[in-house]
Amino acid sequence: MPALERAIETLIFASRWILAPFFLGLLVAMIVLLFKFMKELLDLVLNIWTTSDYDVVISILTLVDTALIAVLLLIIVFSGYESFVSRINTNNHEDRPAWMGKVGFADLKLKLIGAIVAISAVELLKAFVVSQNYTDSQLAWKVGIHFTFVLSGVFFAVTDYIAESRKRK
Repeated sequence: MPALERAIETLIFASRWILAPFFLGLLVAMIVLLFKFMKELLDLVLNIWTTSDYDVVISILTLVDTALIAVLLLIIVFSGYESFVSRINTNNHEDRPAWMGKVGFADLKLKLIGAIVAISAVELLKAFVVSQNYTDSQLAWKVGIHFTFVLSGVFFAVTDYIAESRKRK
C-alpha cells in the first residue's frame, strides 16, 4: 500500500504543473495589453492637437489603467507560479524584485485587491471626467461597485490580520 500511496502523492504533487500554461497565457495577455497600450499612446500622440482636454485626460487614464492591469497580471504570474508551481531561479539577479519569493497567498490576495481597487478608481475617475455621458444611475452603480471593491479589500485585510494574530498567540 505505501507504494500506491507514494505514486498517488507523486502524481498529485506533479499536477501543479497543470497551472504553468495558465501563467504562460497571462504573459500572452500582457503582450496583448502592450499592443493596446501602444495603440492608445500612438492615438494620443498623433491626435494631440485635435483632441479635447477631456479626451487627453481619458486617454492618459486609459494608459494608467492598462499599466495597472499589466502589473496585476505580473504579480499574479510571479506569485502564483512561485506559490503553486515552482521557485523561479534568478541566480540572485540584481533586478529581482524584492517581494519576489516572499509573497504568500494572503499577501497575494491583498496585492490583488489593492490593484483591483486602483483599477476601479481609475475607471471611476474616467467616468466622472465625462460624467455627462452617464446617467446618475450608471454613475451610482460605478461608485457602488468601487465601494464594494474597497470594502472587500478592508475585509481581506482584517481577516488576514485576525488570522495572523491567532498564529502569534
